[in-house]
Amino acid sequence: MKFGKTDRTAEMETFLSVAQAGSLSAAARELELTPSAVSRIMTRIEKRLGVRLIVRSTRSLRLTSEGESYALAARRILKDLDDTETTIANRGSPSGNIKVSTATAHSRLTIVPLLKEFLQRYPDITIEIDVTDQISDVSAGHVDVAIRFGQLPDSGLHARRLGETGRVVIASPEYLKKAGTPQSPADLKKHNCLDFSFRRLEPGWPFRENGQSYLLSVSGNIIANNGETLVELARQGMGITRVGRFHVEQDLESGLLVPLLEAYNPQDREAIHAVYIGGKNVPARIRVFVDYLVEKMTNQTENFSYS
Repeated sequence: MKFGKTDRTAEMETFLSVAQAGSLSAAARELELTPSAVSRIMTRIEKRLGVRLIVRSTRSLRLTSEGESYALAARRILKDLDDTETTIANRGSPSGNIKVSTATAHSRLTIVPLLKEFLQRYPDITIEIDVTDQISDVSAGHVDVAIRFGQLPDSGLHARRLGETGRVVIASPEYLKKAGTPQSPADLKKHNCLDFSFRRLEPGWPFRENGQSYLLSVSGNIIANNGETLVELARQGMGITRVGRFHVEQDLESGLLVPLLEAYNPQDREAIHAVYIGGKNVPARIRVFVDYLVEKMTNQTENFSYS
């Protein structure tokens, strides 16, 4: 039996309701259907695809790996359909919601100040900001655009370069007066080093000495999952940390924080990218937002430099 597009869309909506609700009966109440009707739709989808999408028990259900894939595809398809209808209804003007994932300090210092002009340009777009230094899953549809720092892993995602930043080892004059100033990277072994709690590509702090680059393992009594926390701890004289220079430009200029071991700085650079699901069917709201970031942040990089 052939199913029309309307039937497929209704099936996807029903499947996503079941996946989100965690039971057929809960989804049925939400959809104002009977549990048996919802069960028939689930069975029909599985029969057509020839795979099991959900595993049911007396109390709950869970998605199989095929079910997870189907749910991801269904969310994208329904979202694309909504975007298309909204765009047509607004005569081509970009509209809809954009969920953006951005690091804590970078959001405050760079992304948030850019939003006012963007929303003045595109009043039919709304922005939802997810501020976190953790890696958000763009491919799974959790966010539309993620601002990423550093080397990007291989994936099917599209990336636009926005700029780059250098990194710097810093401490407060108060801490250095108490603990002494490290003269070489090896001296850090005797200091309280404040580091990120999440796993990074580099398992240590990079330095360059006598023409050789290497990673130095550091330790301390506090770790944190974002750079702003590490910077604030350094301001309080809690220890030494290493962060993107954009975090601390003003503190370095004012003397509130002091750069350390610059002679050993490998001058490594972290590229900044906007990462999103690409392809020819990128929604207009995503395209214009990324284009805007490229326009504004490229100019910022030229004028203010994150290095």
